[in-house]
Amino acid sequence: QVQLVASGGGSVQAGGSLRLSCAASGDTLSDYTMAWFRQAPGKEREAVVAIDSDGKTTYAESVKGRFTISKDNAKNTLFLQMNSLKPEDTAVYYCAADQRTVVAGYFVPGLFRLFHYWGPGTQVTVSS
Repeated sequence: QVQLVASGGGSVQAGGSLRLSCAASGDTLSDYTMAWFRQAPGKEREAVVAIDSDGKTTYAESVKGRFTISKDNAKNTLFLQMNSLKPEDTAVYYCAADQRTVVAGYFVPGLFRLFHYWGPGTQVTVSS
């Protein structure tokens, strides 16, 4: 069983950058599909980006070209580099892991329900 702790959130102005980290313990990340989700007030939790255990990445259209997911298996840490941030990126960001889910290029509706392991969220606030 893996435990996840996300960090790196904060407040930035539009156009700025943040880097989120998700440190894992208890198991090896290389065996998991990892993902970043976000949830804004009053909205459903949505998938932002995922990386399957084979390294395939899937991005939400709204963040393509601005966000980059990466994984350091040696450090057992997941990263999310967020550039050109917009006010609509404001949300609580969560990292998640699952051994059975394969995203493979498509975010099914309600994808967050398929992920078993979650870290506490980290707030990202982008001001205009």
